[in-house]
Parts: sequence; structure tokens; C-alpha cells
Amino acid sequence: MTVDNSAESTATVKGGARNPSSHQHRPILLVQTANGRSLEEVNSSIPVPRNKTSFWRNLAAFSGPGALVAVGYMDPGNWITSIGGGAQYGYLLMSVVLISSLIAMMLQYMSAKLGIVTGLDLAQATREHTGRKLSFVLWICTELAVMATDIAEVIGGAIALKLLFGIPLVVGVALTVLDVLILLLLTHLGFRRIEAIVAGLIMVIMLIFVYEVILARPDVPAMLEGFIPNKTILGRGQLTMALGIVGATVMPHNLYLHSSIVQTRDFDRSDDKQVANAVRFATWDSNIQLTGAFIVNCLLLALGAAMFFGHGESLDTFTALYNALGDQSIAGPVASGLLSTLFAVALLASGQNSTITGTLTGQIVMEGFIRMRIPIWLRRLVTRVISIIPVLICTVIFGGKESALDSLLVYSQVFLCVALPISMVPLVWFTSSRKIMGKYANPKWLAALAWVVVAVLSALNVQLAIQDVSELIALL
Repeated sequence: MTVDNSAESTATVKGGARNPSSHQHRPILLVQTANGRSLEEVNSSIPVPRNKTSFWRNLAAFSGPGALVAVGYMDPGNWITSIGGGAQYGYLLMSVVLISSLIAMMLQYMSAKLGIVTGLDLAQATREHTGRKLSFVLWICTELAVMATDIAEVIGGAIALKLLFGIPLVVGVALTVLDVLILLLLTHLGFRRIEAIVAGLIMVIMLIFVYEVILARPDVPAMLEGFIPNKTILGRGQLTMALGIVGATVMPHNLYLHSSIVQTRDFDRSDDKQVANAVRFATWDSNIQLTGAFIVNCLLLALGAAMFFGHGESLDTFTALYNALGDQSIAGPVASGLLSTLFAVALLASGQNSTITGTLTGQIVMEGFIRMRIPIWLRRLVTRVISIIPVLICTVIFGGKESALDSLLVYSQVFLCVALPISMVPLVWFTSSRKIMGKYANPKWLAALAWVVVAVLSALNVQLAIQDVSELIALL
């Protein structure tokens, strides 16, 4: 393995194009420095209209990155927290889903704007404005967040394989390593096709849950009432589940992902009108896709509340949920094997979707924070192998009990909530700076709102940590 310590291994010429001659007589390196553009192989690779054209044509051209971002808001981590929240507390946590989704829309808007206006993703901007040492620490924290996300994908994928094909959990966990082959195939199809595949899988997931919730017949008045925040959310169990929903809904890694993939659109960054147009339609794309993710999360919680409320303690695993969908004594007369199978299919689709975005994010944060570039297949393999270690240990120690895996999954989502402020602080700081963003800096009211969100989330995380420590001391 060789490391290229040249100042600019990803040589570019004016306008961002590669200089072919710069790579002549140079060996193929497994590890390189990365000082070029974010996701350089796809940066500015998708043409968009440059002249005045219709709103819908512009929206179609800029649509795609939002779908990849939305994937992170409906991954397997959301499933266990949202359905579990509904099964245990009815419609109480609907307000948490709503607030989390609004926070997500605000943060993803800032993330997309940062990438479009500065030409830097969040990791690159952090490295540039904080220095090498602090960037390394933040990189470690972000890598842990990416791995926590990967744990959810591993668990969801392994359980889906068990439910659909009867594959033992230990074997299923090991098989998830092979998704690197799927990723290699997709990378040869082009970024636009990857966006289309992801959007298609999102539609499959949404249609499945719309169908299942329609059959479940949720209590609509109670569901609407649940969107009004209630102070009982701050109870011990409710707070843990609420933070799990926030962690599963507002994903730290998506802030890095979005700031990079919006740069796949090819527009003239020296033309202020085109930059403004890109910000506008990237925001439309993001909000539309995140509205879809919000609907899916509401459907998940409504499904848990309508079909399983009162059985929350017994429905603490994916398998228990799968079985309950086919059990008339729990799910009522609508229970059927078809509902169970559709649930498992959607779970598998969700895990595979998250695989794509998780790998891209890993590449972005590694290149941005520590300027190291490795082949995408190697990046995926290393991340996945590291992520399956705690899952395998948990599976072996607890004899393949799925309840242990689901507990690990919930706490991985709580960890994401704890890690969220670490990513939010630089994002809000950069996008609120007129020196960095110029006229695109956040207005004062938006910056103030964002800082309030950071403070509230941090305070809730401290409260949860105190409760956890108190419980631990009591057990000792």
C-alpha cells in the first residue's frame, strides 16, 4: 500500500477539468491524498438548464440528491424507533416526528446551500476553517456516526434475510458484507441512474406502508392530536424513544452527504443567477423528498399505534412485528401473511438504499476531513467489516436473540442524536457567516432558530445521559 504525499494528487486545470498528462507515468495507488473537488468523479457531471425554462424542467433536472438524502430518514433505524414508539405510547410521539422532520428540512437546506455556494462539502469546509488537529477529532466522531448508521443497515438486512429466506442471523450479518458487490455494480451505471434506483426503492417502501396503514385504520383524530407536543414526552422511556426517533430522523451523516451531491449538477458557479437558481431548486428537491420521508415515518408510527398499541412490550423486535402482522389476535382481522412479507421486503429495500448513501458519505468525510482517498469498494468493505463486529458479538453472546440486536439498534440511533450537534455546530456557523456565504448567509432569524435547536438537542442529550448514569449507579 502506497501513500501519495503530493500536494495535489487529483490535479485539475482551470474550470475543474482533470489534466490527463498529470497522471502519466504515475503508478496506480491504493491510497491517495484528496485535495480536489468533492466526489470528484461525479462532480458537475449532470447537466442542468442554463437558460430560462419552465419550473418543472428545472425541478426535474435538480431532483435526485434529495432522494439520496431522504433515504437516511427512513432506514431500518427509523423502523424500530417509530413502530416501537407507536406500539408503546400510541400517537404521543407524532409531534417528535413532525419536529424532527422540520429540523431536518432546515439543516438540509443549509447543507445544500453550503455546497452550492462555496463549492465545498461540509467536511472540506470544516477542515479549511478549523485546522488539521480539530478536523481529525471531528472526523473520528463523524466516522463513528457513519458506523452507527451502518449498524442499523446490518441489523435490518440480516433480519430481513432471516424473515424472507430463513437465513440464521449470524450468517445474515456476515452476508451483508457482500453488498459491496451491489455498490460496485451501481457505480458503473452513472450517478443519475443511482438516483433513479434509490427513488424507486423509496416509492416501494412508501406504497407498502400506505397499504398496510390503510388496512390498519388508525384513529385519525388521535393521530392529529399527537402532532401537538406533550410534556409527558420527557418521561424516562418516552425521552429515550423520542431521542431515538430524532437520531433516526435527523441523520448527522446526511449533512455531509447533501453538501457534496448537490455539486453533481453542472452549472456556472461564476454566474450569480445560476447559483441562486441551483439553491432554489435544490431546496425544492430536498423539501419534497423529506416530506415523503416524513410521511413514511408517520405511517410507521401510525402502524405501531393502530395495530400494536398495548402490545409494545412484546413487540420489541422486527421478527415480533413481522409475526404480529400475520397474527389476528394482535393485528386484528386485517392480519395476513402478505402483510408480513411486504414488511420484510420493505425492510430489505430500506437497508440496501442506506448502503448506497452510507458508502458515499464515508468517502466524503474521509476525503474532506483528512484528505485521504481510497477505492470505494475498499472503503465500503472496511466500514462494513468494522460495523458487523459489534453486531456479531451481540448475536453470539445472546445466542442469536433478536431482542438484543434491536436494543443495539435503538441505542445506535440515540448515539446519532448525541453526535448530531457535533455536525450541526459547524454547519450553522459556516452558513450564518457572511464572510463565507456572502449574500447567501442565513438571515438572523434562521441562524437564531438553528442555534436554539442545537442548544435544545444538546440539553436533552445531557438529560438522557444523566438518567442513564443514575440507572447504572442504582444497579450497582
